Amino acid sequence: MYKDIFIKPENTITEALKKLDRTSEKVLLVTNEKDELIGALTDGDIRRYILRTGKIEGFVKDVYNPNPIFIYEDEIDETRIKEIMVGKKIELIPVLDRKKHVKTFITWTSFFGKKEIPYEKIDEDIPVVIMAGGKGTRMRPFTEVLPKPLIPVGNKTAVEYIIDQFKKFGIRRFILTLNYKGELIEAYFNGIEKDYSIDFVWEDDFYGTAGSLKLIQDRINSDFIVSNCDIIVRANMKKVLDFHRKNRAYLTSITSIQHYKIPYGVVNLTDGGKIDHIEEKPEYTFPINTGVYVLNKKALDYIPEKSFYDMPQLIDDLIKDKKDVYAYPVNESDYIDLGQWDEYRKALEKLVIV
Repeated sequence: MYKDIFIKPENTITEALKKLDRTSEKVLLVTNEKDELIGALTDGDIRRYILRTGKIEGFVKDVYNPNPIFIYEDEIDETRIKEIMVGKKIELIPVLDRKKHVKTFITWTSFFGKKEIPYEKIDEDIPVVIMAGGKGTRMRPFTEVLPKPLIPVGNKTAVEYIIDQFKKFGIRRFILTLNYKGELIEAYFNGIEKDYSIDFVWEDDFYGTAGSLKLIQDRINSDFIVSNCDIIVRANMKKVLDFHRKNRAYLTSITSIQHYKIPYGVVNLTDGGKIDHIEEKPEYTFPINTGVYVLNKKALDYIPEKSFYDMPQLIDDLIKDKKDVYAYPVNESDYIDLGQWDEYRKALEKLVIV
């Protein structure tokens, strides 16, 4: 039903985020009480608002684009639709009658078939470092036999799926840091055909989520991307890199806006244990760290050699030294966690594998 992507100006940004997560589209149509189109709202509009204000609270009326691209139903023409979608790189065009009522919409998939919208390419040699040396304790007993990066995701391994996500943006250089059962990972990649380069760097101890980055310092000449080996983030990496550089950041963390509903009544107390009120099953919206980052090469100077050192420590040290660290938010549905069993099945469903 096309009205599933309708939203009103007085709706909250949190409500808009939830609706974007529920729909397969990347845009909501903002309509008035007569269902007349008055604007459009994308995840990019919300992202820019969050980055500008530093908050998630707000209303659709504060964020939406009041000049959406549309086409009248009596002017539908395949050539025109193709020009708009390809030229503007948009995934959805609303179709209106002459009174501006939304009658339907045309999506990239419905018009072009399964062919994906072209991804913006990164026209330089940006390496991706995948941290693949952990023990994967949350995925036992599977990881007692195989390392976490080789967990199956459809007809691929998790790490191949991650690599494929980055390849969409023209990236062809990958570095894997290895430790636990790393010889199996190296043997796997040595035995398959690849259209990208991959290097392996070995830890001689467990160095945490950032410590092994020190081992690749002499292989890095510019900005680079870091990813955990058990998460998939469907972000436009070209835009993330541009954002990182525009802000001259030492580190940019891709964050995911999560909605969490506490399944109990939350008791609010005053001094002395007196109950002030009970909030029944409250819901909270907040950004979480996904485990995908863009780093300036200079950030590596803060990592100690051959020491256990986690990414939060690096972020704290950069902030303490007054270096700029930024967040780049994406939708909840664009963050897929493969690193624990209770999320694994959900992840496969998101990826339309089961």
